[in-house]
Amino acid sequence: MKDSTIKKLEILAESAKYDVSCASSGTTRKNQQGGIGSAHGWGICHTFTADGRCVSLLKIMLTNFCLYDCAYCINRRSNDIRRAAFSPKELAELTIEFYRRNYIEGLFLSSGIIKNADHTMERMLRVIKDLRTVHNFNGYIHMKAIPGASRELVYQAGLYADRLSVNLEIPTEDNLKRLAPEKDHQSIFLPMRHIQQHLLENKEERSKFRHAPKFSAAGQSTQLIVGATDETDQQILQLTAKLYKRPSMKRVYYSGFIPVNGYDKRLPVVKDVPRIRENRLYQADWLLRFYKFDVNEIVNDQHQTLDLDMDPKLSWAIRNPHYFPIDINRASYAQILRVPGIGVRSAKLIVSARQHGRLNLAALKRIGVVLKRAQFFIICHEMQSFKLQNSSPEYIRLSLKEPSLPIMAVPQQLSIGLE
Repeated sequence: MKDSTIKKLEILAESAKYDVSCASSGTTRKNQQGGIGSAHGWGICHTFTADGRCVSLLKIMLTNFCLYDCAYCINRRSNDIRRAAFSPKELAELTIEFYRRNYIEGLFLSSGIIKNADHTMERMLRVIKDLRTVHNFNGYIHMKAIPGASRELVYQAGLYADRLSVNLEIPTEDNLKRLAPEKDHQSIFLPMRHIQQHLLENKEERSKFRHAPKFSAAGQSTQLIVGATDETDQQILQLTAKLYKRPSMKRVYYSGFIPVNGYDKRLPVVKDVPRIRENRLYQADWLLRFYKFDVNEIVNDQHQTLDLDMDPKLSWAIRNPHYFPIDINRASYAQILRVPGIGVRSAKLIVSARQHGRLNLAALKRIGVVLKRAQFFIICHEMQSFKLQNSSPEYIRLSLKEPSLPIMAVPQQLSIGLE
């Protein structure tokens, strides 16, 4: 590999590391004769998958030159940093070379804005088009759609990429305009709408024509920066809930603010946003998507911030003692799912197992229920009393309070462990 290519790789991989919205592929594509690679539904990411596998992708920018001067971005035009740019052909060949060496399993491609949105999008499109058509690459590709890009370019990108994403970055319009004067939510939501419309049209087309090409089979995702501005958890999760009402939105990612431009007076003077806040947002996100919680149950006008000492499900349960006790042998699946210590899998097993007999504490433990948590909120024929009635909220909080975690010990997707 040429020294010039290695230098570009070092610069542009470093510039791309702050974008966290690249976890799971969510799609499967088998290798075809004469092709290279495949994509798997269990995910392409920089972290560990649910079954313990660590998978990788080339996470890189086409260029870190940028017209914009966003206060929170390391690649802002006013920063005196090393700049570099790949040609589309050069980056496509680099990706294939890395794949053949078994370094990576896919590509996550983003870019700074050069000239204008369409020009940047065209160059990024050439990279993934070359990978698919010239190199016959069948692996996972996640591409960032550029705010302000035309509908046609977004459509073309979706034919070659498994997932498209557009980062909102700042949750509210006023704060976005303050930190990124060249951006606005309208230009960001526009390509989001284009992706959604194309996905719906593609779904209809594929229902009529079996061999119609797929458009962005893994949907779209976005990223919100947490802590760079004064939005509450309530504001962030209300926006998240609205985004998930879009049928094409698969994931919202939360990135704790990292002060890379400490000289900018518009930014908060912080060393680092507590990673536990980022984790609590992922857990609340999990409740919205899989536990059928309403956002106002998790955060509301009386509780605008998430409790950092306990997960949001346990916090909700303590605030709503009237909902309990839950009779494990009689309650519905939806009711059981509300019990702290019982996850989606455990709730399904409970509903299935009790068809064959009444469940006791030993059976619940075998199923995987975390009885240390659940005991305060359930009853079964073996229990003599309902513990929540005899326990104060303060006692429960102290009994179940999670130990403090080191600043870097909380992974971006610890929300998977929420029960």
